[in-house]
Amino acid sequence: MMTLAEWAALDEDIEGELVDGVLEEEEMPTILHELVVAWMLTVLRRWARRRGGFVVGSEVKIAVGPRRGRKPDIAVFLPPSLPAPSDTLVRVPPYLAVETTSPRPRDVRRDRVEKLADYARAGVRYYCIVDPQLRSLEVYELGHDRRYTVALTAGRGRVRLPGCSGLTVDLSALWDEVDEAEHARPRAPRRR
Repeated sequence: MMTLAEWAALDEDIEGELVDGVLEEEEMPTILHELVVAWMLTVLRRWARRRGGFVVGSEVKIAVGPRRGRKPDIAVFLPPSLPAPSDTLVRVPPYLAVETTSPRPRDVRRDRVEKLADYARAGVRYYCIVDPQLRSLEVYELGHDRRYTVALTAGRGRVRLPGCSGLTVDLSALWDEVDEAEHARPRAPRRR
C-alpha cells in the first residue's frame, strides 16, 4: 500500500496513478492521442492565461481521494484555486480536467467510468473527454450533488465549452489536423 505522499515522491521515471493505495499502470499513448492532447493544450492555455490561470500536462499528480491520485492529460486551474508551482502533489481540484481516450477497452473504461467518479468526488467542476476514434467531445458539469451531468456533446464545428466563457473549440479544425497527420504519413513501399 502506498500513500499519496509516497506516490508524489516517486521518481519521475516511475509511471502510474494511485488507485486505492496501489500504483496502477497508465495508458500507453499513441501519436494520435498526443496530437489531440497538444492541440487541446494550446487552445486551453490561451484561454486560461487571459483569466490569470494556467494549464498543465499529464505528469502533474492530483489527489482525488485519501488514497487515490490521478494524472489527467490536461488540467486547467483558474484563480482563486491555483496550486503552488512547486507542488509535487496538487490538492486543489482543477477547474477543468481533460482526458483523451485511447482505443484499449481498459483505458476507455478508466476515462469514462473510473476517472469520471474520481474527478466528481474531488470537486473538478468540468470534465472533458475527447475521443479521437469517435471524433467526439463530451463535457460533464459537476452538480451540487457531486455528480456529473452531460453539459455538451459534439462532433464537428465550433463549440463553446460550458463554464468557459469566451472559449470556442473548433472541432472541425482538430479533426482536419488529425486527417492531415494521417495523410502525411509515409507509405510503406510495395513488395514485389
